Amino acid sequence: MANEIPHDEVVCVTGANGFIGSWLVRTLLEKENPRYTIHATIFPGSDASHLFNLHPSAASRLTLFPADLLDAAALSRAITACSGVFHVASPCTLEDPTDPQRDLLEPAVQGTLNVLTAARRVGVRRVVLTSSISAMVPNPGWPAGRAADEASWTDVEYCKGRGKWYPVAKTEAERAAWAFDGVEVVAVLPATCLGPLLQPDLNASSAVLRELMMGSRETQEYHWLGAVHVKDVAKANVLLYETPTAAGRYLCTNGIYQFSSFAAMVSELYPEFPIHRFPEETQPGLTACKDAAKRLMDLGLVLTPIQDAVREAVESLIAKGFLQCTPSQS
Repeated sequence: MANEIPHDEVVCVTGANGFIGSWLVRTLLEKENPRYTIHATIFPGSDASHLFNLHPSAASRLTLFPADLLDAAALSRAITACSGVFHVASPCTLEDPTDPQRDLLEPAVQGTLNVLTAARRVGVRRVVLTSSISAMVPNPGWPAGRAADEASWTDVEYCKGRGKWYPVAKTEAERAAWAFDGVEVVAVLPATCLGPLLQPDLNASSAVLRELMMGSRETQEYHWLGAVHVKDVAKANVLLYETPTAAGRYLCTNGIYQFSSFAAMVSELYPEFPIHRFPEETQPGLTACKDAAKRLMDLGLVLTPIQDAVREAVESLIAKGFLQCTPSQS
């Protein structure tokens, strides 16, 4: 391996200027063998200027492609000449959408199909799909006492009946990918992602931490399985792309545990903030598991301690003005 001649490879990253996408772009730019050139799709009109500050050679190795997920032609232009695709882009919100079909389901599902269709036409060797733990839970039919793993799928009818549309969108998008023929797909399923914000705006998972630190009593019942450093999600994407034997679904979380346990840990790190103390069971029936990301760990992924992810996230939230350094106690 040490004697291999470094080579260049062109890949596409969709949603490149988002939270995960920005970290993925940075991780790819830092690789030396292969040395990646990146076609970065961004939502038309969105700010992607920060991407060019992620690496000294970003300007020469990064090309932006404005592309709505429902614009098949724009996606096809971005994926042309690429040997691989990292499909990260997907509408993400923890709020109830006004029009679930228009706002979440169609761009998530049809957008994924548009990416895969373009990838098949170009003949890419692999698509790494960023799915979510929201495609795994809630699953009320999961066996009691068994920790959730990659065999678990969200019960979409259960979610529809409760108006929880984000898990429906992520689940149906991933299922559409597995039903698509002619492209090799592997999926990474991140838990709540935390860490420094490279992008200028506040993303949904960072907002969960911010709201918790401001005294929110939201239990995250439908959206929680655990947490993970965003840089580990980026590394997992690259690892799955570069590992020929990688196949199927890979849960990416630094353990499975109750949101109440997470809140207590954050409170210990930041006792000056008005963090709510939750009842012990915020996720009814959830079974804890320390090595929930075993499939990724077996491939060599080393996970960052979640305390480090929280500290780095909080420092970033404060630095960017999303969180007051000296909170007012409630």
